[in-house]
Amino acid sequence: MAKKVQSSSVETLVAVIVYGLQEKKGIDIVSIDLRKIPNAFTDFFVICHGGSARQVDALADSAEDEVRKALQEKPAFREGNDESEWVLLDYINVVVHIFSGDKRDFYQLEELWGDGTISKHETQ
Repeated sequence: MAKKVQSSSVETLVAVIVYGLQEKKGIDIVSIDLRKIPNAFTDFFVICHGGSARQVDALADSAEDEVRKALQEKPAFREGNDESEWVLLDYINVVVHIFSGDKRDFYQLEELWGDGTISKHETQ
């Protein structure tokens, strides 16, 4: 089970997750630093979307695999696998949202959490 980690470790976790998403060509990868937002339930969101249900699953698997290899961590929860329109990986300090394009447009998490510091990550 994932546990609360130190600040520098949180940035490392975000970097490894982003790398895993880049490896499978995640679209519009962003991280949102929520640490300065009062009562935020996590330190970071990492958000991206895939072009198909198969890619959404592959993105989630890749992020999870890279974290397991690099940091020996597993998510506390993985949800949303059935329809592959929104997969959530909960690492306690970092919550990963991998959407289909339509669901990302609908939920607009970047707008909802826009008070956080948003960083864009290019797909390699």
